[in-house]
Amino acid sequence: NVSFEYPDDHNKVLHDISLDIHAGERLALVGASGGGKTTLCNLIPRFYDATEGTVEILGRPAADYPREALRGKVNVVMQKAQLFGGPIRSNLLWGNKNATDAELWAALETAQAAEFVQAKPLGLDEPVEQGGRNLSGGQKQRLTIARALLKDAPLLILDEATSALDSESEHMVQKALDNLMLNRTSLIIAHRLSTVRNADAIIVLEHGHIIERGTHDDLIAQKGTYYQLYTGAFELE
Repeated sequence: NVSFEYPDDHNKVLHDISLDIHAGERLALVGASGGGKTTLCNLIPRFYDATEGTVEILGRPAADYPREALRGKVNVVMQKAQLFGGPIRSNLLWGNKNATDAELWAALETAQAAEFVQAKPLGLDEPVEQGGRNLSGGQKQRLTIARALLKDAPLLILDEATSALDSESEHMVQKALDNLMLNRTSLIIAHRLSTVRNADAIIVLEHGHIIERGTHDDLIAQKGTYYQLYTGAFELE
């Protein structure tokens, strides 16, 4: 029964949301922009706390967990890759400051990034400009996925992680995301059919309300909002 409104804004963004996400499950959130998808995900690592109702993690209210301890259990991969000025190595070590070079290369391999890093003259010591300006969109996103693999958190939030990429980069990044989601509880905000279709469950959010829920096949059979999205936004996938 979670509702939420941002401070100083008395318009609710989420209305009476109730759902269960099981360990290891992939839950996809779809719907038009402004529907509340990112806001809902932001309640899990306590970027915000629910205005009404309770978010529980492992049977305990999220508010009982110290924010930093909780965020240590959550990985977030966003549409815009977050990279910092410095070598590739230091960017990866944000995921695990104690990682060995062997572990860095293993994460790069799983994230489909080892080949392009090996091609750099300095390899792991190749400099990255602030924001990753000297890398392509696909390269930046794969490095953030490698960093997420090194953190090895059990909860994963993917917020439109491939939507800004060209088709070739998206293919590589999607492979990396599939590897990242293995054995993790994943919340996926996406409009890419390949990611959504394989989710264990899908919810459709509209103006902060859950209006449909089910598997891809269930929702297609209902011929409601998800079906309309599928035959429109997804038709070229």
